[in-house]
Amino acid sequence: MRTPTFERIFGTRPCTVIGMIHVHALPGTPRHDAAGGFPALLDHALAEAATYRACGIHALMLENMHDVPYVQRPGPEITASMAVLLREVRRAHPDIPLGVQVLAGANEEALAAALAAGADFVRAEGFVFGHVADEGWMDACAGRILRYRRAIGAGRVAVFTDIKKKHSAHAATADVDIAQTARAAEYFLSDGVIVTGAATGESANLEELRAVAAAVRIPVLVGSGITEANAAAYAPLADALIVGSYFKQGGDWKNPLDPDRIRAVLAAVEGGAK
Repeated sequence: MRTPTFERIFGTRPCTVIGMIHVHALPGTPRHDAAGGFPALLDHALAEAATYRACGIHALMLENMHDVPYVQRPGPEITASMAVLLREVRRAHPDIPLGVQVLAGANEEALAAALAAGADFVRAEGFVFGHVADEGWMDACAGRILRYRRAIGAGRVAVFTDIKKKHSAHAATADVDIAQTARAAEYFLSDGVIVTGAATGESANLEELRAVAAAVRIPVLVGSGITEANAAAYAPLADALIVGSYFKQGGDWKNPLDPDRIRAVLAAVEGGAK
């Protein structure tokens, strides 16, 4: 269900498509290209943003996907880099909703970058219920991140939150189903919940998505596995779809964007959301 906060950011279209910009490896991470340096990172992010815009994307989000292996508390160089990249994308495309995720679970860092850059939303991991991710144990963070948002004056930055997050084991909460998890996130003041598959590029379970949509009165987003083939099935059930891997050549998140794939998904969503 769309809320005033959601509609302030995305408007009233039936289903918003958010295109992911996987920024190249940032300074200090193993795959960072010191020869190209920060200018190359910025050129890449701006080029992808321009491609998305030319294809008619509804919203953009930046993520430090290339920073493998991820750590839960990345250094200040990561926050600073993401803030500058966000700010320049915002300058280039001031009329497109813009968000950020900082891996892994670096939700306060994402909020700080979003505030500095004038971005609209963050994607937060580990909002409610602790779980084991591939970076280790991840504590719930709802109380901490929302207090931090208030403390830094970032109240206009929406916090959309993964539930039963991908790349994680949820054995510790096996007796808490995904609908209960979504209700807990809503009670803890999430601005919207994100349903995903088990890993990057894997589709969310449609029955779980229906259960979550029925359980909460806040926006429901799908955070993985959207393709041209299934977009029309997901669009009527979700307020937004976050798409990254499928928009790349060959469906591989490491590859350049494929404009034909972007246009195809947008067309499928438009048809499915009616």
